[in-house]
Amino acid sequence: MSPPPADDAASPSVDSATRPLVDSTVLVTGGAGFIGSHIAEALCPDNEVRILDSFAGGDRANCPAGATVVEGDIRDERTLATAMNGVDVVFHEGAVVSVAKSVDDPVASHAVNVDGTLAVLEAARREDARVVFASSAAIYGVPESLPVSESAPKQPTSPYGLEKLSGDHYCRLYADLYGLETVALRYFNVYGPRQSGGDYAGAITAFAEQARAGGPLRVQGDGAQTRDFVNVADVVRANLLAATTEATGEAFNVGTGSGTTIIEVAETVRDALAPSAEIRHVEPRAGDIRDSVADVSKARERLGYEPTVPLSEGLDRYLR
Repeated sequence: MSPPPADDAASPSVDSATRPLVDSTVLVTGGAGFIGSHIAEALCPDNEVRILDSFAGGDRANCPAGATVVEGDIRDERTLATAMNGVDVVFHEGAVVSVAKSVDDPVASHAVNVDGTLAVLEAARREDARVVFASSAAIYGVPESLPVSESAPKQPTSPYGLEKLSGDHYCRLYADLYGLETVALRYFNVYGPRQSGGDYAGAITAFAEQARAGGPLRVQGDGAQTRDFVNVADVVRANLLAATTEATGEAFNVGTGSGTTIIEVAETVRDALAPSAEIRHVEPRAGDIRDSVADVSKARERLGYEPTVPLSEGLDRYLR
């Protein structure tokens, strides 16, 4: 197989052969979690769906009724082999999805995010199964310019970002070296139903929890930092497109192409749920970056991806 094109290579328009994924056996690692459960739910009507989850962070209630659930760790060879047997496509969502947790315990985070991903790729290679990998905008670190394209420098500022970059590189290496069909999707700031709360929640979920408790809403730093908030429905759509595209061995940004400040989001959530709540500024998070906005033109051209849920609409749905 010829080497996959570089991130900045010229790309033809979207592949006309991109089609819905049907009548396939699929595995969703981390399928009881936030994004994974939405992917599994979207696939269940037309495919045999398996979920592999350790339930360290996922919730069994998130698993759709039509899916077969295998409880276990992606690093357990026997469990992974059982879940992977006869699979056509793997959506690899299983991970420690937290910059803060990776900073607190980089060894544990690395074990799941790097060793676990390598185990999934090896198991998929034995089954000749396509892998759609949940990468992250965290691989870019502090961007030199906005919006961030796939060819931008990769200088992660956290163990989590470095771990995702390693998995991202492994996907393209497996495509080049072994001919394994892989697609890496670099998620920006995903939000939506089932996003977990607590100390490591995404900004929108954290603000909603804090507002419902009466406040204060805690904004890290001055709140002027920008993020590209993408609804989980659009992320699911990107995954389904990646499952059938001929543009394998490549990576794609998944965002909206628009940035919103954290303080704007906090104010919107506060006004919707607890108008009298205080917004309080706290210390910036270690390993965080100032601004992040995706260039989604490559995903638009090669995958046919188009974000469809404006933040105002997505927030309104989520908060209601």
